[in-house]
Formats: sequence, C-alpha cells, structure tokens
Amino acid sequence: MTVGSQVKSCYASIKSIEGALESLHETTRNTELQTAIEQANILLAEVKNDMNNQVIKLTKEEPQYKS
Repeated sequence: MTVGSQVKSCYASIKSIEGALESLHETTRNTELQTAIEQANILLAEVKNDMNNQVIKLTKEEPQYKS
C-alpha cells in the first residue's frame, strides 16, 4: 500500500468516525457526553483538513501516489 493510499484510508476512517460521533450526539441526552463529542468533532475536523491537504500535496508532488 502506498503512502497516498494509507493517507486516503485514514481520511476515510476519520469521516466514518465523524458520522458515528454525530449519530451518538443526536441520540444521547447526556450533556457532558454531547459537549465531549462536540469538542472531539472540532479536533477531527482539523485532522481531516490536514489529512486532505496531505492527500493534495502527495498527489501534486508524487504522481505515483494518485491511486
């Protein structure tokens, strides 16, 4: 597996985690848990953005990482 593929796989996993957390956020009544999920989603959004930027960088710099 290439570095590009690993980064893309990690990015997809992060998106999946975001969906799971959103679902949990919508179903829980625990305000502490809701706050923790909101904070986690902020961090995940930053990580997802960084991962997306890395995918773009790898694609531009290393054509072999496109797939």
